[in-house]
Amino acid sequence: MRDTSITTAWIEVLSGLGEKGPACIRLWTGQSLWVLDVGVGPEETSPFNPNWLEGADRVFISHDHIDHIGGASHVIAANIPIHCTAQTARALPAGATVEVLPEIGQTRIDNVTLTTGRNGHALGGVWFHFDLGDGLFFSGDWSEESEWFAFDTPPLARTALIDASYHLDDVPQSQRRIALDQMLTQNAGRKILFPVPPSGRAGELALHLMRLGNVSLDETCKQAITCALQSGTLSSAAHQLAPLLERCFDPTAQFLICDTPNADAGMAWHIVQTWRDAGRLGQDATVIFTGHMTAHARDIAAQGGHFLRWNVHPPLSDQIKMIRNLGAHQYAPLFCSQPEEYALEPRIKARLLLHERCVL
Repeated sequence: MRDTSITTAWIEVLSGLGEKGPACIRLWTGQSLWVLDVGVGPEETSPFNPNWLEGADRVFISHDHIDHIGGASHVIAANIPIHCTAQTARALPAGATVEVLPEIGQTRIDNVTLTTGRNGHALGGVWFHFDLGDGLFFSGDWSEESEWFAFDTPPLARTALIDASYHLDDVPQSQRRIALDQMLTQNAGRKILFPVPPSGRAGELALHLMRLGNVSLDETCKQAITCALQSGTLSSAAHQLAPLLERCFDPTAQFLICDTPNADAGMAWHIVQTWRDAGRLGQDATVIFTGHMTAHARDIAAQGGHFLRWNVHPPLSDQIKMIRNLGAHQYAPLFCSQPEEYALEPRIKARLLLHERCVL
């Protein structure tokens, strides 16, 4: 609920603090009530709550993954304008009132300057920096380790809401790559399916795997990657992937990169079902999940698959570096369980924010 008598800006995390759950943050600018991200899931038991939109004047969506955009239909039904990049807008349901944000740049909205920059995590994905209270930074999801997506350094911010999906895990991507190569060696001769979000790690996994064997991308992933290459906002290494886009999807290839990330729909689901019906799953064919696994994905892994993380979120060292580089005095670690454990991390000097409403 808004209180127009309060002119001091504040933020409140409605969802996404204390769990890998839907992202949703309420921001009072002193004049208007804004909502940052409107996620669903990733588990089926974590829906979007339409009450989170009560009194909202505007909605800002950082990127098109379901745990950040999945509740957009409720925003459209409430006739609230949505601010996002042109690429993210492509994933919105019909009928949205969209105010397009630049992937890199500044936008003046209701006397507030919003700076956006590429988040290194998803096609068209951005972080937000609001010039409120000596700076408010909301990362959405972010990564600085990608060879595929570019990351832009944000301005200073006194308050930081950061992606902490990996909690206190501090394994860098360089070690993740080595671990993946070792697993591929152990599974030599098997067909391997990598379920992925097309606008996320699909391109980067393909870049890595094409050096090791025959890679085939399903049509959804090819469309997303083609769009990414045309956008001109990726890292310089991204164009090495262009040859793969000229080939038709080949389900007999050594490495299959397919939508969706938990193999609960799309070509990934079809491949798993085909292998399961033929008795191949866990025999000459296997599935490697590289991101957050829902109950559905865990069931597939138990039948004949593996989990091996591929960093698309920041390890602990990058979280600490971000807080320092922002000059943040207070921060909230989002999208992880037990955020209170950050109070025991001596390298972070900023004040830990948990579930309280925070004045900027």
